[in-house]
Amino acid sequence: MARRKPAARRPQRHKDVTHGLTGRGDAFRCVGCRLDVPLSAPGTAHRNHCPHCLTSLHVDRRIPGDRAADCHGRMTVLSMSVRADGEWQLIHQCRSCGELGANRIAGDDNPLALLRVAMRPLADPTRPIRALLTL
Repeated sequence: MARRKPAARRPQRHKDVTHGLTGRGDAFRCVGCRLDVPLSAPGTAHRNHCPHCLTSLHVDRRIPGDRAADCHGRMTVLSMSVRADGEWQLIHQCRSCGELGANRIAGDDNPLALLRVAMRPLADPTRPIRALLTL
């Protein structure tokens, strides 16, 4: 019986962030609400979270858009922060590794979801309102 020569290994093709998630190169599927989210977002160059539920994936390491993180865990919104120039940003925490990250809000983010996150400190009965008003 003749032995077959082993086939040469083909080089792997480049895989980007959206490979295999939706089959389309212009959107990704949210891990929170399972809706398809477009990659283009008004007001930011890199879509980092779902505009509907504000959930994100831990894909960036240090620079927005670098996609260099190894974790790929689900990131949930903890709170909001306002930069010195008045721009709002979301504070996310990874449920896998616990790392914190800040993401700029996009122009198409759900305003009701943003206000719910912004109002969390006022709705928490364990925090004295007087302390919050002095800030």
